[in-house]
Amino acid sequence: MPEVIFPGPEGRLEGRYHPQKEKDAPIAIVLHPHPQFGGTMNNKVVYNLHYAFYNMGFTVLRFNFRGVGRSQGEYDQGVGELSDAASALDYLQSMNNNSKHCWVAGFSFGAWIGMQLLMRRPEITGFISVSPPANMYDFSFLAPCPSSGLIINGSADRVAPPADTTALVSKLHEQKGITITHTEVEGADHFFQDRHMDTLITDVSDYVKRRLTENTR
Repeated sequence: MPEVIFPGPEGRLEGRYHPQKEKDAPIAIVLHPHPQFGGTMNNKVVYNLHYAFYNMGFTVLRFNFRGVGRSQGEYDQGVGELSDAASALDYLQSMNNNSKHCWVAGFSFGAWIGMQLLMRRPEITGFISVSPPANMYDFSFLAPCPSSGLIINGSADRVAPPADTTALVSKLHEQKGITITHTEVEGADHFFQDRHMDTLITDVSDYVKRRLTENTR
């Protein structure tokens, strides 16, 4: 998989880019967890999401936020990281301007950034939010949430308690015109260790495949 360096708002950003042969393949970016708690683009959940999208025929980009790995800059409380994500999407789109579908997937802190990106970029047709930390970050900007997506978490998550995720989903359910699908993986913790990772990737893949055949927002 080619390593790529592309321009971000604070200098270079480091990524892994995995193109398909088809020129009109759907595209996806995958966003990693919190930079100050060891989050990188090589996190297991991020890595597995990346390959899940690639195996479904997507051209995929995952990258390190500013100050992580070889990405320049320093941690910016989520504000700069959102700009980094927007730059990554710009880069991905510039290489794939025939793509009809654009997805964003994020894990933990990356789920929070990904859902903010949704609000800025109307071309995003679907999202995956894994273990969104609704107890730590304000998700009230999703008013209204612009596209349908999957929120998935573990029933044994102690980092982002399931009750907070359920409350977030309930709020989003009240909005018209989109469908939020919520899956709770029984027994899984925040990081979907061991066998729970397979369940996570199967659930995500089933959801994305279904959405691609429906052609709905």
